[in-house]
Amino acid sequence: MARRALGAATLAIVSAVDAAAAGPWMVACSGGADSLALAWAVGFVGRRRGTAVRAVVVDHGLQKGSDAVAASVVATLGRMPVPDADPLVVPAAVVRVVVAEDGAGPEASAREARYAALELAAELGERVLLGHTLDDQAETVLLGLARGSGARSLAGMASERGVFVRPLLGLGREVTAACCAELGLTPWADPHNADPRFARVRVRDRVLPVLERELGPGVREALARTAVQLRRDADALDDEASGLAVMSGGEAVPGATTPARQAATLNCRWLAGLEPALRDRVLRDWLLARGASEVTSGHVAAVSALVTGWHGQKGGALPGLVVRRLDGVLIAQPPAESARLR
Repeated sequence: MARRALGAATLAIVSAVDAAAAGPWMVACSGGADSLALAWAVGFVGRRRGTAVRAVVVDHGLQKGSDAVAASVVATLGRMPVPDADPLVVPAAVVRVVVAEDGAGPEASAREARYAALELAAELGERVLLGHTLDDQAETVLLGLARGSGARSLAGMASERGVFVRPLLGLGREVTAACCAELGLTPWADPHNADPRFARVRVRDRVLPVLERELGPGVREALARTAVQLRRDADALDDEASGLAVMSGGEAVPGATTPARQAATLNCRWLAGLEPALRDRVLRDWLLARGASEVTSGHVAAVSALVTGWHGQKGGALPGLVVRRLDGVLIAQPPAESARLR
């Protein structure tokens, strides 16, 4: 079937997939409008190119009947209508995951389980295509702003990262809905996407509409542009910070080859001489490398205070780690080991 026979919304999504990184492709499909429209376009482009295409439906098991929903999505992907042509067949399989019940919350835990499952399911050379849209990007930036976690948190989602590719970040959610309508596809409406208990739902249904109404149209696009700009800045600073090297005792020396994040200790005088944006990144990477299970901007600020605002305090605790200042260097140890050395 020729592209000119496609509706405007369908053509926009096909064009976005056409511009994506080369296959083979594995598309993640929940059955919602975004991922269903993406799966159709992936199947359409794949058939025209002769590219291997398949889909994975992740069943989180968080709702009653989730297994039936997943099976229905697989059936839909197995026979999707194409105007004036044979139906599209995108082979699909269900992957079931167990969502951890921890302090991260159901949204974050489900996302972590989903990404891990998709990465594990991807075969060598496959790119995993995700259906995130312009709206998802805007919501992510606003949530990052509310957390106050710095440039990386405001940088949103990357269009490509590792095996994951997001071809639809430049298209609004109304385009995917219109695409499904043009093709006669019936998306699944996830009840969680309308549940105000979740912060993302409140941002979607309440915050963004208020911003659009009070500030005028184009807020989504402006937030997405901000994410792109901040991602570039954050990537550049992260690269520079990761390139900083120290000798084993934590003192920076010309020609040193040990990355700062791998050093056993960090010299406070050297850290104090760094630009704050670089120092924070060095400390975050170092803390994670030394065994911290979580590092927030507050944790980094507290450790940075041992360098730039030291007045005799010895340190403090992070999740999985205790950081102390001793004889001009920072030392990070597991809580049990730190207790033995007191």
